[in-house]
Amino acid sequence: MNRRNFLKGGLAGGALTFLGKGKEAAASVAPPPPVSDITMLKEGKYPRGMGVLYDLSRCIGCRTCEAICNKEHHLPEPDLPFDDTSVFERVRRTHEGARTVVNRYKIKGQENPVFRKVQCNHCAEPGCLSSCFVNAYTKTAIGAVTYNEKVCVGCRTCMIACPFYVPAYRYSSAFNPIIIKCTMCYNTRLVKGEPPACVAACPRDAMNFGKREDLIYMAHQRIRINPGKYVEHVYGEKEVGGTAWMYLSPVPFEQVGFDTTLGEKPIFSYVKEFLSIVPMVLTIWPALFSGFYLLATRKESQKIKQQDIGEEGKK
Repeated sequence: MNRRNFLKGGLAGGALTFLGKGKEAAASVAPPPPVSDITMLKEGKYPRGMGVLYDLSRCIGCRTCEAICNKEHHLPEPDLPFDDTSVFERVRRTHEGARTVVNRYKIKGQENPVFRKVQCNHCAEPGCLSSCFVNAYTKTAIGAVTYNEKVCVGCRTCMIACPFYVPAYRYSSAFNPIIIKCTMCYNTRLVKGEPPACVAACPRDAMNFGKREDLIYMAHQRIRINPGKYVEHVYGEKEVGGTAWMYLSPVPFEQVGFDTTLGEKPIFSYVKEFLSIVPMVLTIWPALFSGFYLLATRKESQKIKQQDIGEEGKK
């Protein structure tokens, strides 16, 4: 693709958006809602969405969840084996080789450390979804927030929009942009009615999978019948509009890396008014990145075509 065609692609995208058709155009390339979700809703199996309750007081930092996630999603082997505890010397975040990580926190005045698992929290109103102009994200009826790499253009606005700093980017591939994040094993397990692999593999029953409203009830019951054991708060019940992953902690949440300043409003509600008065943002943004996407995919298709031609020549 030459520079003229690149600009053509960008201007065309901008014109569509200006006419109020950009979103519909982007939606036309997005996949339809999963049939399995619709079926489950009709059957009443998941009328209000599913979730996971993670109890930090039960986690011992064995990293079994990390290992099974790696296997479930065919991720590369880590630099250090999963039983190497030296990884706890620093606080880690998810990256292109890990959809989930466990961190260790030494709490002042407490003999034993507290471990915390980190992954996508699957917000009820995801900031990543709201910020994505090509509809690469879907909030499924089951509760999982899924990601479609086939329509992603690699703009990485989702990384900025996520209040939990979860989406990671595969920097090792410059022309095949992919965001890496937990999908709650939606395609491999949830659609079959199975819990996420990390939940099923946990040897300490630190995670419970079920209807979100049942998990909220369970969490408050644990707090009530175990006075003094937990902080009297269920993190994720209301934060940023509520999340599918929720947490119980024996220590104040801010001491184990949780952001306790997020408030209860969904992230998108903070920028909705701003976006309504700056329509040029919606005009220029899709145009610019449509051009980048066309440029990248054009190069990739040319590469494949050349490989095919080479194979044909050998016959």
